[in-house]
Amino acid sequence: YGKNTIKFLRLHREGKKHFVKEVEVCTHLRLTSAQEYLDGNNSLVIPTDTIKNIVLVLAKKNGIPTLEQFAIDICKHFMTTFCQVAYVKTYVQEVPWQRLHENGVPHIHSFICVPDGIRFCEAEQCRNGPLIVFAGIKDLKLMKTTQSGFEGFFKNEHTTLPERNDRILCGELFCKWSYGECRDFDFDCIWYMNKIRECILEAFAGPPDCGQYSPSYQKTVNSIQMLVLSRVSQVEVIEVVLNNTFYNVVDMKNLGLNNDKEVLVPVETPYGSCACTLGRKKFLEA
Repeated sequence: YGKNTIKFLRLHREGKKHFVKEVEVCTHLRLTSAQEYLDGNNSLVIPTDTIKNIVLVLAKKNGIPTLEQFAIDICKHFMTTFCQVAYVKTYVQEVPWQRLHENGVPHIHSFICVPDGIRFCEAEQCRNGPLIVFAGIKDLKLMKTTQSGFEGFFKNEHTTLPERNDRILCGELFCKWSYGECRDFDFDCIWYMNKIRECILEAFAGPPDCGQYSPSYQKTVNSIQMLVLSRVSQVEVIEVVLNNTFYNVVDMKNLGLNNDKEVLVPVETPYGSCACTLGRKKFLEA
């Protein structure tokens, strides 16, 4: 049990310059006893309102140096403070505020919300077990208008889909990776300097002057995973889910026009989805 969608803005001031982190936190606990379920005995139950208050107090006292560190702080607090807690899991996601710039000059206290994917993380720990950290990005909408196809697929009497070697590839991406047992990582450095998000974009789009052909959504998913694993040594396992958006060309013959893939309409439902989890051999074997 636990508390979901604890939303708040943490404002940090350094003189006239301000920094913001707006987050949503979900924290769940499992206790050493199930007596509250079986017997109605609530003596060990930490109220969910208390869970919410603890999260807010930790944000006030510790700040949010990184999403991952804040999730670790929450897990450690419950493990070290409450002997009846057997397991804790915390999820943190960030509202994508970015500092405003004017003529290349960063503003000291103004920000803009840019919906280009939501960064999130998870930390979980069992009593007497290692603290495990995950991170990821979700709601990242991507599109390329060519250099994508789908040919040579299995066909039977129910197949109506035509083969294509030039189509729009569009989808909403969810990507989550594991750092394994918590170590002294600089999580922001991994995010910004190793540029995991940029690896995702590069593998999806290819070189800016020519792109890269994608024979399937599945191959694109694998290319993203392989590039991240090759460049970011701290990542042990990576999961990618790509929910597809299809576009149909509008037939304009009755309007006396030839529509050469210039006006298309999205197919909202049903939509396709492909997912894959890929990890380093040494980690999976362990």
